[in-house]
Amino acid sequence: MSKKWMAFLIPTILLALSACGGGEEEETQENGAEPSAIEAEARPIYEQNCLQCHGQNLQGAGGPSLEKVGSKYSQAEIEEIILEGKGTNMPGGLIQGDEAATVAEWLSTLK
Repeated sequence: MSKKWMAFLIPTILLALSACGGGEEEETQENGAEPSAIEAEARPIYEQNCLQCHGQNLQGAGGPSLEKVGSKYSQAEIEEIILEGKGTNMPGGLIQGDEAATVAEWLSTLK
């Protein structure tokens, strides 16, 4: 191979390899930002208990969207809804104690 081709080929290969991620990056939000500490703690609890009704991205499924729930309810109100339920479709007690407080704290930041 000529030196001219090598000068082109080597940087191209290196660029292509650098574009391939190692798959070990930390989870990021849709906008590319790292999740907050409270979200990182609350999201697994949410996914285990709430995702079916409120959706993977909080967009709502059988239940309402939670994307901006912090604009409507305070942290204390959200925690009360989690613990006591609301209406006929939101059962209470799916999340208890500190986990309920953690999820309420996270959801209250969504505005």
